[in-house]
Parts: sequence; structure tokens; C-alpha cells
Amino acid sequence: MNTQSRTIKNILLVEDDLRDVELTLSALEEHHLANSVFVVHDGADALDYLYHRGKFTARAPGNPVVVLLDNKMPKVNGLEVLKIMKADENLKTIPVVVLTSSRETPDLLEFYKQGVNAYVVKPVDFGEFMAAVRQVGVFWAAVNEPPPEIGNKAASIQNDEVISPGKKEGNKGNNEITTPHPASGG
Repeated sequence: MNTQSRTIKNILLVEDDLRDVELTLSALEEHHLANSVFVVHDGADALDYLYHRGKFTARAPGNPVVVLLDNKMPKVNGLEVLKIMKADENLKTIPVVVLTSSRETPDLLEFYKQGVNAYVVKPVDFGEFMAAVRQVGVFWAAVNEPPPEIGNKAASIQNDEVISPGKKEGNKGNNEITTPHPASGG
């Protein structure tokens, strides 16, 4: 069995617009990725999730395979979340894809300067939005191979399988992060 079929690949969606959350989950559902999406609605909750703080202290160990990040959000904006992630040894290897409505060149340049992996402008057209999210989700969650985790929660690769400390083979149901669909607020 290959690594992809044994490794749970969770996606963190950081989006404050509930309509965009629902559309994103619907787009990912076509490739059976929506059940592996955890949704938060602001940058502060995204950081709490990534650092296992507050209401996320008991979440399953491990990092998401990708963070889909809006920019303009309450509490902490997407650019600040990205800066914090890229400055942290345990988080900086997580791919970050910005999904934003901003087409402004300064925003685009600043995100790339801070280490974003991709910058996707949300299409206004429903069909185009769905297609863009599907492509992003399939690439980052199904095609791309994430690096093993580093730091205290280090993973090791044995026989082409990523093994995380404390994770036993076959307990997928206990480690899978899910969000209700349609999105009801994370």
C-alpha cells in the first residue's frame, strides 16, 4: 500500500465568508476531500488550531497538508497568519495557498515575499470558483507529497509510510478531522 492511502491528509480552511466556505467544501467534495477539511473563520482561530491552543488543545496531532487562507478576516488577517507560520520551524513547511478576492499587486507581492506557495484570486463566476478550488485541492491534498513533520511532533518515514508519534496504524477514524457539511461555523 502506498503512503497516500495510509496517511490522513487534512486541509485547514481559514475563511470568514460562510458562502465561500460552502462553495469550497462543495468543490472539494467531488474528489472526496471535503471530509478532510477543518474550517476556522478567522486568523486567531487558525493560529490556535496550528498551535493546539484554546479550543484546539485536544485536536489530533499533526499539521494540515495545506492551509487554504483568506486574507481579509477578523482578528488576525491572512498575511499575519502566514508570517507567523513561516517564522516557526514546526509550521514553515506547511504549504499555504491564499484564496482571496484581492487582485492588487502589492498584496500579491507581499504574500510571495512572506513565503506563500500559491496565490489564487477567487473568481466571481460560480463555475470558475468551483474549478479553481477543485484544482487547488486536488494538487495539494492528493498529488503533492508533504514533507514529514519536524520538531517535537516529528514524523519518520518507514517503508514509504509516514509514521507520526502516537499514531497507530488503523485508527484513521480517531485522527480524521472533519467539519459538518454544509459548513455551520467550524
